[in-house]
Amino acid sequence: MPVPGNLLTTAMAVMPHTDIDQAMEAALSLDIPFWPQLPNYSYYEDMYVQAAEHFPGIVLDMDKKTLRFSMDKFIAEFEETLSRFDDPQYFDVSPTYSAVYHRFLDLDLSDRPAIRGQLEGPVSFGFNVLDQDDRPILFDDSVRPFMFEFMAKRINIQLKTLKQKNPNAFMFIDEPGMQFIFSALSGYSDQKAKQDLDEFFSMIESPKGIHLCGNPDWDFLLNLDMDVLSLDIHSNAQIFGLSTNSIKKFLDKGGILVWGIVPSGFETFAKENLDLLAFRLETIWKALDKKGIPMDQILEQGLISPATCCLVNADGHRTVEKAFQMTTALSEKLRDRYKIA
Repeated sequence: MPVPGNLLTTAMAVMPHTDIDQAMEAALSLDIPFWPQLPNYSYYEDMYVQAAEHFPGIVLDMDKKTLRFSMDKFIAEFEETLSRFDDPQYFDVSPTYSAVYHRFLDLDLSDRPAIRGQLEGPVSFGFNVLDQDDRPILFDDSVRPFMFEFMAKRINIQLKTLKQKNPNAFMFIDEPGMQFIFSALSGYSDQKAKQDLDEFFSMIESPKGIHLCGNPDWDFLLNLDMDVLSLDIHSNAQIFGLSTNSIKKFLDKGGILVWGIVPSGFETFAKENLDLLAFRLETIWKALDKKGIPMDQILEQGLISPATCCLVNADGHRTVEKAFQMTTALSEKLRDRYKIA
């Protein structure tokens, strides 16, 4: 199993830090490290901006910190992008768009059980980036198919780069906008989304997974062709637990669940403690066990992480770092309790 389980730790990449060294230290404190995304350090480090690198039609204003799309610019730049489609360096994240990524690649990561990268997914990117008519580009039938192919190419290139540092590297496709598919107002039906995402995942090499903090249609998500699902179980335990059949199917095919249980928001974190978080998580697991998903399987195919990322806290980056420390302590407590080596 290239993506390890056994309640090892990881986290989502967006962090509030303005100091690269501090952010890297926190990321490296977990079992499965990742390269941090630091939008407070530079707008280039914003997850949407990083995903937009070399995408034709993008209008990036670094002074105003805006990311837009122009169809005229798309048409003008499209042929140039196609001509570079076999150039791996063109599709990887450049030093301009992430100094952190390249600092991460300079490290010796061969002794880790795995490492992880990430890129903003096409659904969230397409919802967030607006064209000249203030319309999400996800709704443009002439742009959307290319956008899915472009993002798949970028994910594959990054995964290949990371596997040179550690053969167990895997990718998160970050999709905070995924839950909006299931809104009647989205204008993008779940049927169309499934068709697009099935095609998208068929273009992406494994191991691959989705991370999101929201509350989508879990049955829809668990039945996509992916290897890892990272979720905020702290907020969504009750509704996630209703998808027992899909959870079992996902685990039976070898999927890994990343249980995001430790809050990283200042006020919510202050209300929690190690024993309470362990109790919350074990309550969920025991309920699933009673419904036919063996506890051993849950533990073997599970990772522990913070519940969400958090860019704005009263104490800056400190609560996020405390959440990382709590995640490690929780992992150690549960691994000891269940005698996981």
